[in-house]
Amino acid sequence: MATPRAIRGPARVAMFYVYLLRSASRPDQRYTGFTTDVQSCLTTHNGGGSPHTSKYRPWRLIAYFAFEDEGRARAFEHYLKSGSGKAFANKRFW
Repeated sequence: MATPRAIRGPARVAMFYVYLLRSASRPDQRYTGFTTDVQSCLTTHNGGGSPHTSKYRPWRLIAYFAFEDEGRARAFEHYLKSGSGKAFANKRFW
């Protein structure tokens, strides 16, 4: 009798994320970014690794959005940083 082969799950798909951060020390400060690793990015922001966010540490992750397509993720990040995108995020996420 043959030994069954291990069942493998689907191949890991690279994902692209748009994330929203809020400063715990200054709740009026918010940050929207793009990454392929949300946890690593949050660690970098809280560790002072980004000059744009280091003075408002610590940061809390408010939301993140996953995309299979990098272009769509970048377009969504760009939208959230626009006037209408900020209004949308203020109403729905913050």
